[in-house]
Amino acid sequence: MESTSALRIGIICPYSLTIPGGVQAQVLGLARELRLRGHKARVLGPCDGPPPESFVTPLGDSLPLAANGSIVPLAPDLPAALRTLQALRDESFDVLHLHEPLVPGPTVTALVVHTAPTIGTFHAAGTSASYRLLRPALSRLINRIDHKVVVSKDALALAQEHLGGQYEVLFNGVELEQIRATRKFPTGPGDPPTVFFCGRHEHRKGLRILVEALEQSDLNVRVWIAGEGPETAELMARTSGDSRIEWLGRVTDEDKFARLRAADLFCAPSLGGESFGVVLIEAMAAGTTVVASSLDGYRNVATNEVDSLLVPPGDASALTNALSSVVSNQELAERLRAAGDERAEQFAMSALADRYVGIYRAAIASSIAD
Repeated sequence: MESTSALRIGIICPYSLTIPGGVQAQVLGLARELRLRGHKARVLGPCDGPPPESFVTPLGDSLPLAANGSIVPLAPDLPAALRTLQALRDESFDVLHLHEPLVPGPTVTALVVHTAPTIGTFHAAGTSASYRLLRPALSRLINRIDHKVVVSKDALALAQEHLGGQYEVLFNGVELEQIRATRKFPTGPGDPPTVFFCGRHEHRKGLRILVEALEQSDLNVRVWIAGEGPETAELMARTSGDSRIEWLGRVTDEDKFARLRAADLFCAPSLGGESFGVVLIEAMAAGTTVVASSLDGYRNVATNEVDSLLVPPGDASALTNALSSVVSNQELAERLRAAGDERAEQFAMSALADRYVGIYRAAIASSIAD
């Protein structure tokens, strides 16, 4: 196959593509970049409703299952497996790119049948009971992956501890041009500084810590809270008397980027389970000052007092102080914002797509030689 020829690339996601999530965003963003380069990239995955893009092949509805301290929308059922097999037969892909290849559902199905050279990208970090308990079976499956990638050093540590093998570290990418081209959400000249939170309302995302930080301060700010989850109703009731807070519900990517570009601060008070801080890069690219927890995954992206302010996870008082520092010190906010903009350039999705194309071609060439 000529090195300049267009590739037929099947990108498979185990999580519902109609529900916001970090892996889903990476899958769709990578597919868009590959298609801009003339490749015939198609995404296969569960969809709970109309597919989010014309290049998505839906594999059925998902089921909410618990994993990594969160609820993940998977499709481990037989109908999804059969739809996956049918799509693989119909499309005749040159190469398959499986995100979270060992998560039950379409990626495992594709791995078992192995209809084309296969790339696997591992996103998870922290701990994994399934990796630990199912290691013998997973070790056999992982040997069917022709090139293994992890998105951070924390994801690398998890994979090597439980699965073994060699991995290439490729940080996640961000569609910088899309973010910067998004029109800002309209705000008034007299509005107070705006703090934006966007994420699932569950323990590990730390929204409760932001609420506690607001409760113990009289900061003159407006707070946009996007997303939903098991803690939404409780936290909405708890903050019903706080006029600073506006609950947005679930937002589209376009809405998220518009709010990011209009906000003064992006707050990510997560408590753990983050392998990589894509949302921090998105905020930096949008020109928003970042205040976040000092997690290993976030430190892959952000450096305290250089391009962000990082605070101990779960420390509401420290979060209050960091928010106050940025709100009251315009010079600090501008310095962090400028450094963040430069940092974001290092994570362009365009560069990630180019690297993956090289991996795809090498895997194809190796399979032909074999």
